[in-house]
Amino acid sequence: MSINKVLLLGNIGKDPVVRYFDKGVAKATFPLATSETYTNQQGETVTSTEWHNIVLWRALAEVAEKTVKKGMQVYVAGKIKTRSYVDKDGNNKYITEILADTMIVMEKKQGQTNTSGSADDSAADFKKKVGNSHEVNEPVPPYQAPGAGQNKNQAEGGNPDSDYPGSGGPFNQGPVNGQNEDDLPF
Repeated sequence: MSINKVLLLGNIGKDPVVRYFDKGVAKATFPLATSETYTNQQGETVTSTEWHNIVLWRALAEVAEKTVKKGMQVYVAGKIKTRSYVDKDGNNKYITEILADTMIVMEKKQGQTNTSGSADDSAADFKKKVGNSHEVNEPVPPYQAPGAGQNKNQAEGGNPDSDYPGSGGPFNQGPVNGQNEDDLPF
């Protein structure tokens, strides 16, 4: 088993750049800074900042376009992805990105205002103003053509969660390979 999960809380370095592709699919990108502070051997306080390339797709990208700006603190969750290309000189270049499926605006930069409200709105107030049609703290599912990917229960109006653990579906069949929780290495 392997897990590819990233959780970041940081400040947006630039306003999101949003591009629209075929059929109106949106992609937003922005840099996110995370910082840590430590004391070095000389007793000096040092701050180290790491920059992350964040990528949002579809409805989440559209929400980012309308609501987030440089300096805002956001929480993002997603997975890490590395892609490569060959530059004009024939060199292989690699780009590591965070493909976010969840984004929550935690606070705005002091004095920042935008379409979602004033600078002192809490994250809960922000969520209310965005509304249920654009939940920013819910994972955005990948685009599917209408009717595609429906299992038998969904197509017939049954319980769409019947295949999830704890629901009695095929994944709720006890320990894997006869292992119990005590055998796990962590």
